[in-house]
Amino acid sequence: MSRIGRTPISIPSGVTVTISGREAVVHGPKGELKAVVPAGIKVDVVDNEVKVERTNDLKQTRAFHGLLRSLINNHIIGVTEGYKKTLKLVGTGYRAQAKGAGISLSLGLSHQVDVQPVPEVTFKVEGTDTIHIEGIDKQTVGQVAADIRKLRPPEPYKGKGIRYEDEIVRTKPGKTAA
Repeated sequence: MSRIGRTPISIPSGVTVTISGREAVVHGPKGELKAVVPAGIKVDVVDNEVKVERTNDLKQTRAFHGLLRSLINNHIIGVTEGYKKTLKLVGTGYRAQAKGAGISLSLGLSHQVDVQPVPEVTFKVEGTDTIHIEGIDKQTVGQVAADIRKLRPPEPYKGKGIRYEDEIVRTKPGKTAA
């Protein structure tokens, strides 16, 4: 049996988890998130704890068991604390600036790159080289950060590009003169 799946999730104060049909709804101080409960999985809320159990032993059900438990746990953390990713712009002339709810990036291209605002995700620009991406949904925050990083990933020779705050970019040695 899944170690992750059978671990109960404690519900902090101020958070409510309701199960309605095939949907688990987590409501907290920062907002509301929903998770679809797949067939073969049973979710119970008992004594301020969420317990995820499976009703059969099919391979797909076993795969969804730990996944659903992790999704509900991530939703609970999201509506209480939220999630945050930080991106750093490294390189001469690489800049970020707030533009309404979105951001505008100078990435060494012939034009500015505008990143449109995403619902439930906020952008904060610190200085000219740091972007903070915050929201309550872990998947959405991670996807938006990955999409921005994909605009100019770090290159291996000088390390220029957009990287995560804690990312370590291994640089290669260039060609040596003969």
